[in-house]
Amino acid sequence: MAINRDAIQTEKMNFEDITKYQEEKLQALVQRLFRNSPFYREKLSQAGIKPDDIRTIRDLESVPMTDKGELRNGYPLGLMAVPEEDVVRIHSSSGTTGKPIIVPYTQKDVITWAELMARCLAMAGVTNRDRVQITPGYGLWTAGIGFQAGVERLGAMAIPTGPGNTEKQLEMMVDMGTTVIIGTSSYALLLAEEIHRRGLGDKIKLRIGVIGSERWSDKMRSRIEEYLHIDSFDIYGLTEIYGPGIAIDCPYHTGLHFWSDHLIFEIIDPDTGKQLPPGEQGELVITTLTKEGMPLLRYRTHDITRIFVEKCPCGSPYPMIDRVLGRTDDMIKVKAVNIYPGQIDDVLKLTPGACSEYQIILTRKDAKDQILIKVEAEPGASLEQVAGECRKNIKARIGILADVEAVPRGTLPRSEKKSKRVFDMRDV
Repeated sequence: MAINRDAIQTEKMNFEDITKYQEEKLQALVQRLFRNSPFYREKLSQAGIKPDDIRTIRDLESVPMTDKGELRNGYPLGLMAVPEEDVVRIHSSSGTTGKPIIVPYTQKDVITWAELMARCLAMAGVTNRDRVQITPGYGLWTAGIGFQAGVERLGAMAIPTGPGNTEKQLEMMVDMGTTVIIGTSSYALLLAEEIHRRGLGDKIKLRIGVIGSERWSDKMRSRIEEYLHIDSFDIYGLTEIYGPGIAIDCPYHTGLHFWSDHLIFEIIDPDTGKQLPPGEQGELVITTLTKEGMPLLRYRTHDITRIFVEKCPCGSPYPMIDRVLGRTDDMIKVKAVNIYPGQIDDVLKLTPGACSEYQIILTRKDAKDQILIKVEAEPGASLEQVAGECRKNIKARIGILADVEAVPRGTLPRSEKKSKRVFDMRDV
C-alpha cells in the first residue's frame, strides 16, 4: 500500500540528526518552562535544577517526572503555560478516578495536532479521495475532533458519525461508500461482527481501519480485518499530550512510528525510574517539545512498550515503539504473581480454537485469591478442549493455575467504547 508522502512534511533526518534536533528543542523548552510555567519553575527549582542544566536527552534522567496526580491537582488550569487569551480550546480526560485533567490548547497546538494526525492518516495510506467515517466521541474528549481535523487537513471527506447508533453507522457506511473507518478496537469488532452477521460484506467499500484508544490483540485484529476486508492501523495517543495521533504503525506493521520532531520518548524502569536503552521493555515517558498551552516534561504514561533501534523497511525517518503491552497501573497481582491483561492476549494467540475476547474475574475465598478466565471459542471448537489448552498455556506462559471457562463466540458483551476485561471482586 503506497504512502501519501506529500502529506508528511518533515526533514529527512537520520537518528543522529533527530537527536540533535530534539536536544535543541529540549533546551528551548526548559527555558520556556522556567519563564512561563509557575508549576515547572517551582518543580525544577525544588529539585535544584537550573535551565542550563538540561542540554541532552541523557540529562533528562536527573529531571523529576510528572504524573497524572499532579495534573489533577492542578485542576482546572494550574499547568497552563501561556496567557489565557492565547488559549483557543480545552479538552479533558474522563475523570473516572477523580477530578478530570483539563488541557488547554493554543492556536499553534491545534494546528500542530491536526498536522500530526494528518501524518498518521497519510502513513496508513489515506488520501484526499477517501471517505472517512469517524466513530469516536466528540465534545470534551480529544478523539472525534482530533481525527476530524486530521482528515480535513489531509483533504479527505469526513463523515463525523460519532459514537454509538450502530444502525446509523451501517447505513452511512453503505450509502456513503465509506472507505476508512476510525474507532476503538471494541467498536470495530462490534461493527465487523454485525456486518458479517447481516451479510453486508459485498455492500461496503472499506479498505482501511485506523483503530486505537485501547490495547487490542493480534487475534482481534485478524477478525476485524477478515470481516471488514481492510488493512488496520494501530494509532496511539493520550489526552495529556495532544490526543490520538502521536504514533501509528505503517503498512509494514513492524512498530508504531512516533513524531520525534515534536516529542521525546524515553523508556524507564517503572520501579526505579532509570532510563532503559533502546530495545528494552519498560514504561513510556513523554516530553512535549513544541506544545504551548500545557507542555509536559517527562510525563509518565504508565504504558508498557519499548523503543526499536532498527530502521523500518518503509523508509520513514521516524523512530518506532512496539505496540503497547499494557499499563503499569493495569497490573493485577494474583497468587503472588504479577499479571498484565495483555499476557492473556498472548495466551489466546497460542491456543487453537480460542477467539480474541476474554474476561478476567478475580474473587477471594477462605483468604485465597481465585482467578477465573472466560474465553470465547471459535464455532465448531470443543469448549472443553479450548479451556484445557488455555489453562495449560496460562500455566506455562504466566506461571499460575487458573480456572478457565470457554464459551461460544459472541457470548461475552461487546462495547461501543472500550471493553472492560478485568472484574476484581476481591474487595467488594
